[in-house]
Formats: sequence, C-alpha cells, structure tokens
Amino acid sequence: MKSVISLDTSDVIRQLKFVSQDVPTSVKNRLLASLPREEYERLQPYLEPVSLDFKRELYQPNVPIEFVYFPLEGVCSLLSLSSEGQLIEVGTVGNEGMVGLPVFLGVREIPGMSMCQVPGNALRMRAEDLQTQVSCDSLLYNVLHRYTQTLFNFISQSGLCNRLNSIEQRCCRWLLLTRDRVGTDEFPLTHEFLSQMLGVRRAGVSDVAARLQNAGFISYRYGKMTIVDRAGLEATSCECYELIKADFERLISDDNMN
Repeated sequence: MKSVISLDTSDVIRQLKFVSQDVPTSVKNRLLASLPREEYERLQPYLEPVSLDFKRELYQPNVPIEFVYFPLEGVCSLLSLSSEGQLIEVGTVGNEGMVGLPVFLGVREIPGMSMCQVPGNALRMRAEDLQTQVSCDSLLYNVLHRYTQTLFNFISQSGLCNRLNSIEQRCCRWLLLTRDRVGTDEFPLTHEFLSQMLGVRRAGVSDVAARLQNAGFISYRYGKMTIVDRAGLEATSCECYELIKADFERLISDDNMN
C-alpha cells in the first residue's frame, strides 16, 4: 500500500469513497468537515470549542505554541514583527484552514505571531495532541500537507501583490478575502487595524476607504465595514484575489478532499 505522505491523494480519495457518513454539517471548518465521520469522531475528544475575541493572540513570537486552532467563523492574521516593533500581516486564516501550522511541521517556536482579526468561534487542539493523534497514516495528515502548500502559495502571492499593486487594489483584495472567510457582508474593522494589516500609513488607508465608499462599493461607520457592491470591489481589485480564491477552492474541492 502506498504511503499517504505523498501529495498524490488517490489513496485518500479511494478511502473516502467507502465512507457512508460525513462529518456533521455543524462543523464549519472545511478541513475538519472534509474528514469521514469516523476520523472526525476519533479526533473530537481532543477538540475544544473556544471563542476568539478581537486581537486575541493565538501564539507569540519565539514562545512555544500551546494550541492549534481550526476557525469556524471569523478570521485570524499571521503576522511578522519588524525590528521597530511594527506588525505586518503576511497571511490570513479562516474556516478553510488551521492556525498553528508550524506545529504540524514539527516546530513549536517561530519569530511570527497570530492574532484574531475578526471575532468568531474555533475548535482548538493542544499542540502535543496534534503531534500524537495526527499520524502519518491519518487522513488529516494528508489534508494538512495539502493545506501547507496552499497557504504557502497564498503568502507568496500576497507578497507579490504587496510589492506590485496599489494600496487600493490591495485593500480590495483584503476586504474580499475577509468577506469570504466571515461569510457576511458586515464585519468589524478599524482603519488603524487595516493599515497595520496592509503595512501602510493610516492616512493612506483612510483615503482609499473614502474613495471606495464614494464609489458605492463599501459603507464604513463606527468601526464596522459593510460590503455594498461586491462586483465593484472585484473589478477594482488586482488579479491576486481570484488567484488566491481559486487556489483555496482547489484545496477544498470534492475531487481533492472527498
């Protein structure tokens, strides 16, 4: 029998075809929801429901990661810290993924950090439980291998976008990706936080937000962002949004995950 360590998922697909029951639909994390019921029920005792508040730190720089998180709603940021102490977002994780991927890769401390960007609920697992329960012959192990590559692609594309595209295009990309993860047109957001996430001055973000609001694409009031015209945002955004979105859709497509 082939090892499921290989990124060729043919063995996993064959196994999943013999599963008669899926994970309950109440499990909103799409990685966990891709598992057969038996696999999810085996892991369930190690999964603890938690509420993630705005700016809650999920792990800190160069501190052992205690938990990994499978978001059900909301969005978490993956951040790098500059020598001046400025936080720069390098990626985001929603219900399509897991926060704490370094633990899966065998690393417990990294220079970066993760913070909750949009509040929501999650399932968390102790780092040592992930390492002992998600063995190389488990389906979640294979799924997380695929997710690792997808997240790497996302971070790479975001880096290219931040180098080549305008603040307005990058802002539209960020808003669209956040809306996709949250699943609603309204979510909490401040200009200060968005400027940190985009790595630009707050004044620049305020100017862009004002232009998008005047164009009728968004509505911003009292720290809440509302997407009014999604098509308008998509037309203004760079191609990076569609590329990133398509890559995540490939990760969680029926052909790859089921």
